[in-house]
Amino acid sequence: METDCTRDDLPVNGPTAPLPAGTRLLHIGPHKTGTTAVQGALFAAKDLLPEHGVVFPAHTRHPMEAVLAACARPAMMGDTAPTEKHWTRLLEQVGAAGGRTAVVSSEFFADAEDDETVARIVEQLGGELVHVVVTLRPLARIMPSQWQQYVQNGLRMGYEDWLTHMLRKAPYEQPNPSFWRRHRHDRLVERWARAVGPERITVVVVDDRDRGGLLRTFEQLLGLPGNLLQPVPDTANRSLTLAETEMLRNLNKEFRGNGLPDELYSRLVRNGAVMHMKNACSPSPDDVKILTPEWALEAAAGIAAEMTRNIGAAGVRIIGDLRLLSAVPQAPVPDGIPAPRISPEVAARALYGALAAAAEAPVRHTSPAKARTVHQTSSKELMRVLGHRCLKKLRRR
Repeated sequence: METDCTRDDLPVNGPTAPLPAGTRLLHIGPHKTGTTAVQGALFAAKDLLPEHGVVFPAHTRHPMEAVLAACARPAMMGDTAPTEKHWTRLLEQVGAAGGRTAVVSSEFFADAEDDETVARIVEQLGGELVHVVVTLRPLARIMPSQWQQYVQNGLRMGYEDWLTHMLRKAPYEQPNPSFWRRHRHDRLVERWARAVGPERITVVVVDDRDRGGLLRTFEQLLGLPGNLLQPVPDTANRSLTLAETEMLRNLNKEFRGNGLPDELYSRLVRNGAVMHMKNACSPSPDDVKILTPEWALEAAAGIAAEMTRNIGAAGVRIIGDLRLLSAVPQAPVPDGIPAPRISPEVAARALYGALAAAAEAPVRHTSPAKARTVHQTSSKELMRVLGHRCLKKLRRR
């Protein structure tokens, strides 16, 4: 598909000279652009980085709670609310880096929605010491991946309906207002450039054909020896197949329809059923992929072409080929796609994950007998009672 972004006058590459010692490298994502790979590799090499003048100031691979607090964003559905203490602790760790380079990476920085929030984050992290790195992938690749991620956080809308809302229904904010805040990439770059200046922003175009390219780029930016950063397998971060996503989406409908509490969803569904299913089951070549219809691919290509032009003119440092960002990696959806079917093994793994999560909060007290038997109670009421009982046990625990 031809777009304006195939022109030869767009920036294709830029120097990858190391950043000055003492820099606060702030990797802001956005989502689905290799952030987990970068965070996993940095965290795995955490003990080796200081001898090269670099520190990774976080006790976990991804300081999500701290960043959500800094951006004044809520936690994921049912998770514990982040507090200012999380952010203060991370700032103290960054400050302790002294004259060494510190790396802070979280895709949730892309959720900072106004200039005041962005400016405050930059100032608290070190002001003029901060250098922002933005990693980008083609919008057409991001959309199906983000949809299934939203489903993992409770979304009940089907893929094509979701695409219609994101691409055709102004102001394009429902059901997920965070999508374009994150993935209108030109505006994301502009927002952070207003806080640090374009000379302190590096845009890295992720080339999916070069599996190690992103980690090599971070090594160069940080002045690290080649191959110090190594990929860390993470099955928990894999995307769901279409069948898995549809199973979860229908579960979300039942969950919401029966008024069960969000905390129960976080514990039993996202961190129980879904997590175990992703860890225990690998997609096979026969699994139906999440395919984007042709009309949405064309719309995404048009938006990506505009974003690419704007980023190319922003005066920021660019590493990689900007023209890749408007690529359409998928052929139009063919006719006769088989309906997604969840395998018995995958369904069993998901069910086991939920049961295992529930078993971590054993029953310590039995409730007095009720006047009605289970068989005399509607399934809807049973689900509601079970949900509230499980939540009560979790809170007691």
